[in-house]
Amino acid sequence: MTFLDLEDSVAPLEKEAARAKVVDAIKSLAWDDRVMCVRVNAWDTKWTYGDVIAVVEGSGERLDEIMLPKVTSAFEIKALDLLLTQVEANCGLPAGHIGIEAQIETTEGLINVEEICAASPRLETIVFGPADFAASMEMPILTGGVQIPEYPGDHFHYVFSKILMAGRANGLQVIDGPFLKIRELDSLRDYCARTRTLGYDGKWALHPDQVTVVNEVYSPTQEQFDKACAILDAYRQATEEDRQGAVMFGDEMIDEASRKMATKFIARGERAGLSRSR
Repeated sequence: MTFLDLEDSVAPLEKEAARAKVVDAIKSLAWDDRVMCVRVNAWDTKWTYGDVIAVVEGSGERLDEIMLPKVTSAFEIKALDLLLTQVEANCGLPAGHIGIEAQIETTEGLINVEEICAASPRLETIVFGPADFAASMEMPILTGGVQIPEYPGDHFHYVFSKILMAGRANGLQVIDGPFLKIRELDSLRDYCARTRTLGYDGKWALHPDQVTVVNEVYSPTQEQFDKACAILDAYRQATEEDRQGAVMFGDEMIDEASRKMATKFIARGERAGLSRSR
């Protein structure tokens, strides 16, 4: 997925002019089959409705999603859903064509994250925004989205877990936000591992050098992929041929829960282009 930005990366005096540039980029550049998304400005600004209308009408069917930043309540998602419905109808797009990604970047948004994740069938992804969240919490740091050496643990662990559970309960993709120290790839790898272990689907990359690290960490290894395939084979034989609900796989027991875990691994690996070793 690639998103083009109308929010924090655009100066206030350039907000309206940036809309046409984003539309032109979507229509004129080769994006292959990737998911195309545009981040508009938040509802607490004067630009949101203008962003949505200009970008959706101008980009047509090639636009897949709108990302809404600094979401604080389910009402903001519902308002965007209603606006998208009208714009789709007026420019000939199928109803529901444009999906929504929502960013949780404030304390209020985190408190309401369960209601936010259930607010609209258009919602596809929930994204954590670490820098704005740190500001909302008044954390004594100047760089968001990185580890704090002075803190004995992960200062965002509760936040990561709360967002993840709300997202998974509503069938959403869950994505971690940016790592701002562009050149510190080893630190990026370490931080990716935190949310990957919890179950996150991915993380933003701000620079091409970060893409390789992010893809590597959030994709299964070939060994893990092959083991997941073998678990499915063993469980299928146990349940369909031997009529057993649980069976030994090497030195571990596998059952229905093992099948579910293996299936998730295989789906993630196939998205990353893996296939089973011969």
